[in-house]
Amino acid sequence: MKYLSDIEIAQAHTPRPIAEIAATAGIPVDCYESYGRYKAKVDRRLAEGESKAKLILVTAINPTSAGEGKTTTTIGLADGLRRIGKKSIVALREPSLGPVFGIKGGAAGGGYAQVVPMEDINLHFTGDFHAIGAAANLLAAMLDNHIFQGNELNINPESITWPRCVDMNDRQLRFISDGQGGCKNGVPRQDSFCITVASEVMAVLCLASSLTDLKARLGRIIVGYTHEGKPVCAHDLKAEGAMTALLKEALNPNLVQTLEGTPALVHGGPFANIAHGCNSILATRTAMALGEYAVTEAGFGADLGAEKFLDIKCRMAGLAPNAVVVVATVRALKLHGGANKTQLAVEDLEALRKGLPNLLRHVRNMKEVYHLPCVVAINRFPTDTEAELDTLARALAEIGVEAVLSEVWAKGGEGALALAEAVVALCEQPVRFTHAYRLDEGGIADKLRALVQRVYGGKDIELAPGVAEDIAKLEAMGYGNVPVCVAKTQYSFSDDASLLGAPEGFTVHVRKVCVSAGAGFVVAYTGNILTMPGLPKDPAACHIDVDATGKISGLF
Repeated sequence: MKYLSDIEIAQAHTPRPIAEIAATAGIPVDCYESYGRYKAKVDRRLAEGESKAKLILVTAINPTSAGEGKTTTTIGLADGLRRIGKKSIVALREPSLGPVFGIKGGAAGGGYAQVVPMEDINLHFTGDFHAIGAAANLLAAMLDNHIFQGNELNINPESITWPRCVDMNDRQLRFISDGQGGCKNGVPRQDSFCITVASEVMAVLCLASSLTDLKARLGRIIVGYTHEGKPVCAHDLKAEGAMTALLKEALNPNLVQTLEGTPALVHGGPFANIAHGCNSILATRTAMALGEYAVTEAGFGADLGAEKFLDIKCRMAGLAPNAVVVVATVRALKLHGGANKTQLAVEDLEALRKGLPNLLRHVRNMKEVYHLPCVVAINRFPTDTEAELDTLARALAEIGVEAVLSEVWAKGGEGALALAEAVVALCEQPVRFTHAYRLDEGGIADKLRALVQRVYGGKDIELAPGVAEDIAKLEAMGYGNVPVCVAKTQYSFSDDASLLGAPEGFTVHVRKVCVSAGAGFVVAYTGNILTMPGLPKDPAACHIDVDATGKISGLF
């Protein structure tokens, strides 16, 4: 049987006018601005309404090449809730051009559980990422210009921490020398680029609660240090006003729709392995103010996206989820159990049993660390056998968690009816949500150690030379009691991508720490994680095309 691709399914669908979707969501006509027929910017002040909705977080096991379908499940669940009579709204992140043109292809869901128009969402959308990149690069330009024009602030060029950014996988820009060509062409120094979704401006936009808060956060961004070691902020360069002007419209959440007409707020897009991995607080709060059930997702596995959603975003926004959905596939669990990736269609109960601890640890974390009601959505593939599905269900039943089959890729909301009923039931349970660590729990290293031991299942952390001194400096500056954002591989609980399943007794190697003062957290870089990805040997961009009529192909 030949299956239609995601883009073919999306292009065969006729979306409803965005005015109808706004009406479905209960958004007044004067509270949104159309961007063409099928997209709109909604007034950020809608987020100030009373949060009436139950908040549902969708997360997943550590990702594998077999795919898990977290975003697809999130969208399908929102559609499924609508089908059983619940007013649901889904809140998602915007895709980055890096993965779209790199290894992943499109990132707007899949099959019959997508948000549309998928081509627009995957490419330029409403221009948010361009505005974020422009604001970040404006700050870099003003910083270098200040030094060139006499350096009144006495900034040490060797201490500059602010990178430029571009929303593309471009390894050539990881380490560069700029300001070359003589004294009229800038001050020579070592520089770098990060991908836009790893920029602190992205985090600031996603964590800001208002335009005033956005401006204040931008002003607090630390760009470097003086020769005396004093931090220099964007405010010292008088940059936050112009940066806010660039981001004024980008701060408004974007309204689109699923294939079934469920309102979808798609806004912000930090990666979860190198940033905090959640859509904007404003989008989530808007969904909660407008709907009965707000369904959102957090990037990569629960050790990354869900942890940061719960320990950073929820803490800053005062949110508490009512239920968590952990997405898994039999195929991916068999990979975690050592199965050959070419044999995933063959029944392999031994590999499944060996891979199950990965799922079980994520589920236990949700239940025992964060104390949240949890259900597992098994994203079903046609090759899954009854014996494999039964093995998975029995393992979860032993720890008191329900496993629900999800077939949203093939059936859309109809394939999530059982999952929707299970989630509604979970949302009626009492919640005693707690974080993985307290902000007053020692210093930065203590919080990192707590995450490694309580969430990852590891033994300890190891600080690279100079990191302990950097931590001491940050704590002396007053950043010892802020959340920590760990940058690490998404493929493992550890910082070693090859350690699949649920490894134990490992050490996480912290090679660098820095503060994102505007975002309000400290970032710890572990292993060999990079903030600028590179393209693969055969990038997805090689297979994307557009015909004479303007029809795009190859977006997954």
